[in-house]
Amino acid sequence: MKYRNLWLGFIAVIVGSFAVLGYYGIEIYREAPPIPDKVVTTSGKVLFSGDDIKDGQNVWQSTGGQQLGSIWGHGAYIAPDWSADWLHKEAMYFLDYWAQQEKGVLYDDLDEETQAMLEARLQKQIRANTYDPETGVLTISDLRAEAIAEVSKHYTGLFMNDPALAKHRDAYAMKDNTVEDPVRMEKLNSFFFWTSWACVTERPGKKITYTNNWPAEKLVANEPSSDLIIWTGFSVIILIAGVGMLAYYYASNREEEIDHSKLPKQDPLLGLTATPSMKATLKYFWIVTALILVQVTLGVVSAHYGVEGQALYGFPLAEYLPYSITRTWHVQLAIFWIATSWLATGLYIAPAVSGHEPKFQKLGVNFLFVCLLIIVAGSLAGQWYGIMQKLGYTENFWFGHQGYEYVDLGRFWQIFLLVGLFLWLGLMVRAILPAFKKDVDGRHLLGMFLISSAAIAIFYASGLMWGQHTNLAIAEYWRWWVVHLWVEGFFEVFATVVIAFLFVRMGLLDTKMATATVLFSTIIFLFGGIIGTFHHLYFSGTPTAVMALGATFSALEVVPLVLIGFEAYHNLQISKLTQWIKAYKWPIYSFVAVAFWNLVGAGVFGFVINPPIALYYMQGLNTTPVHAHTALFGVYGMLGIGLMLFVLKGLSARRRWKDGVISFAFWSINIGLILMVLISVLPIGLMQTWASVEYGLWYARSMEFMQTDTMNILRWLRVVGDTIFAGGVLALAWFIIGLKTGWSLEEDEDVAPLIEEEAPAKQARS
Repeated sequence: MKYRNLWLGFIAVIVGSFAVLGYYGIEIYREAPPIPDKVVTTSGKVLFSGDDIKDGQNVWQSTGGQQLGSIWGHGAYIAPDWSADWLHKEAMYFLDYWAQQEKGVLYDDLDEETQAMLEARLQKQIRANTYDPETGVLTISDLRAEAIAEVSKHYTGLFMNDPALAKHRDAYAMKDNTVEDPVRMEKLNSFFFWTSWACVTERPGKKITYTNNWPAEKLVANEPSSDLIIWTGFSVIILIAGVGMLAYYYASNREEEIDHSKLPKQDPLLGLTATPSMKATLKYFWIVTALILVQVTLGVVSAHYGVEGQALYGFPLAEYLPYSITRTWHVQLAIFWIATSWLATGLYIAPAVSGHEPKFQKLGVNFLFVCLLIIVAGSLAGQWYGIMQKLGYTENFWFGHQGYEYVDLGRFWQIFLLVGLFLWLGLMVRAILPAFKKDVDGRHLLGMFLISSAAIAIFYASGLMWGQHTNLAIAEYWRWWVVHLWVEGFFEVFATVVIAFLFVRMGLLDTKMATATVLFSTIIFLFGGIIGTFHHLYFSGTPTAVMALGATFSALEVVPLVLIGFEAYHNLQISKLTQWIKAYKWPIYSFVAVAFWNLVGAGVFGFVINPPIALYYMQGLNTTPVHAHTALFGVYGMLGIGLMLFVLKGLSARRRWKDGVISFAFWSINIGLILMVLISVLPIGLMQTWASVEYGLWYARSMEFMQTDTMNILRWLRVVGDTIFAGGVLALAWFIIGLKTGWSLEEDEDVAPLIEEEAPAKQARS
């Protein structure tokens, strides 16, 4: 089979997509909201300096950053979105001041006509861009300076320890004295003002703000632009057209039914002898199991903070482990255990594919394991010290908490992890290269294996592209290279190749068919996925072209997921083909679950928040964790579990697994995840969406809305799904421990019975 066209298509997609991503990355640098050198009043008073704003960004990062509330819609969901909340409070100060000056009452007590008149006055003043790029000076009115002082007073009391705002801190899951130093607090206020200023200030010569009129706030005329509507419609058209074309391609190139006569009569992996380095990967999966348990426990605690913001059933936990810490660790450990499972699977498969054990390979695997332990423990400890305000600005950046979700670990730990990934890549390459010499038919699949492995190491380096004082819009651009391209992109390609290798090695897929399928799937996935990174950046201080490209290409990301049911059916069919394949039932069932969650979590729930007009109202609401939980755990987590179970099957004795505990674990995890979303997180997100459309994002995230009886009931309902889910995780850990102790194993072995025509020959030879 000739693969030339597929390789050319792959190269064209990579080169073309990254050219677009890079070009508009330059535009983001050029058009990011400017950080003024000075903020001064018309009377000449200096309020902030540029250094104050940059230091304030560092203070924000040290509080947990995106793990405590959000900025521009990116972050956590219990506390407010600080940019939207500041904007609303500042606007209300203007309106109340004018109302009292002219009518002697507050704004809310005015008639609609007078309110409209004051709103028009406010919009004219607050949307005007008074930044001078020649001098670097932002000039504001004296009245706005008063508004800033009033909002700053509220935030100072909230982040420090004003008893009058204790109820707010509890509602927002903030510990007392989140910021302890008044000087730091002043700088934090300057940063919050700047993020709000970017939301409401029109770009020079345009009628849209730096954040494309986000957040929704009628008082200041922040409403959906025409571009939002147009590109939403276009993205839906692209989705429908893409689904139609892919369905036609699938129908015209439909794979033939599996030929049962060509299947192996017994497990081809029974004869596989694990090399020392393959055996050394076992401890990785012990760590994976431990990290899953800790991560889920932290998730339960973080969810509980939504109803008891500073305590755990009365115990003052926030004094020792505040919400921003538990949520940080919950997210960070998810990345750690999923990545560890996948990387360990690669280390196991590489020698198995090549049949070659390089010299000192086991030493390398063990050394990498020690590095992993140091990175996990060190980065988590640094994050605790940072959030507890025990580190300076620079120390926090390097060893503490960077404040950016999914890449929270300090820069030193990032570099350490990057070095570890390149060490892993070196171990992979030296183990797999000998296979190129002897496996001519499989070279193309091996090539994709090495390319995807290299991409995992290389693209994590994008997390080093911002510095301690980088403009938030630019830092967000690079952060999504890590989250979208590294986690959601090239890890997915790696997983596709690994699963293909497993099925080829088991004799369930032909090498040529597997190679063509992997190449085609990768082309389709990356064609939409690379440029689709921009759909995370609609409202992050980026130009309109970024929104147009993000909406269009991210719609194409959904296209292959529409037909994911065929993959689920294919994997389910494989699990029932022969008697010996049943030994791999639970790894294969995990792959079926991956297909299901790919459709539901990444496809359905992902597209719900993908079109610009939808995300305009939903960004920063609980509709995002619906997608995050079902896609990150449902897809990547279940894939990590499936790969782990596959390797453990290969490393364990050939005794059969007991089905009871692992069956309970599998179904509990998946059912628990479904219930967690459907009866709690999704209803909360939909109610917030209504509030956002009706009143604005500030209200959808406010204490007044989020602490209603209905919302509290919905949060408590999460206990149902969480309990079932946690029970499944405990059962999974119990099962894996039982593979070592023996309580998860039957007495008989996984050796397929002889078929009738082979039996006499076997007896004759004996």
